[in-house]
Amino acid sequence: MAKSHLFRATKSTFAHAVLGVSVAAAALAGQSAAHADTTTAHAAAAPAHAAAKSHPESEIKAKATVSRVLALAKAQVGTTENAYGGGTKFQKWYMNSPRALETLRRDGGTRADYLNAAWCSMFVSWVGDQSGARSMVGWDAYTVEHAKWFAHNNHWGTTPKPGAVVFFSWGGSKSLDDIEHVGFVVKDNHDGTISTIEGNTGNGSVQQRVRPTSQVVGYGYPSYGA
Repeated sequence: MAKSHLFRATKSTFAHAVLGVSVAAAALAGQSAAHADTTTAHAAAAPAHAAAKSHPESEIKAKATVSRVLALAKAQVGTTENAYGGGTKFQKWYMNSPRALETLRRDGGTRADYLNAAWCSMFVSWVGDQSGARSMVGWDAYTVEHAKWFAHNNHWGTTPKPGAVVFFSWGGSKSLDDIEHVGFVVKDNHDGTISTIEGNTGNGSVQQRVRPTSQVVGYGYPSYGA
């Protein structure tokens, strides 16, 4: 995952800021469709509530199944970033979200900065949004805050399940603050590895991977419909 570091080169400083948006902002932005970004437990809960206001929970869950989410993620395999580390539809979607305005007001920069920011979490967020699972998968550009959103909402654990959002630390740390990468679990291989679909991995593309569970910090569990 050579290019999958949180925010490589031009991605580093901005990326950290990009994800630190308060969830209060998420609640406001969510009413018009936006990103996720949390700094407090209360903020973390906001995205789900915001989405529920515009769509009945039963309607969302009817669309947001594990199979639907994983099928959409798999359909993105092969999508590749440009030579500058950006230009994907996932980054463009995140950049154009009303939520970006809240982030930029707090952290500075310009919308264009999103185009070259590390996008593994944006990929997960895009799949959640496009599959109808946004309120369950969350939306964020910063892997650490994305994981904390799950933890703050008591949807966090250490058991791999299909459709779970998996967070990695290449050094084997179990601290959420050390998370470096994120993707979706496809299945537990029951041999100390999991099969995944990840964005911004390998040479900067969406790929299916097999990862050792020793590199997993934990899993976020979306409340998918049946």
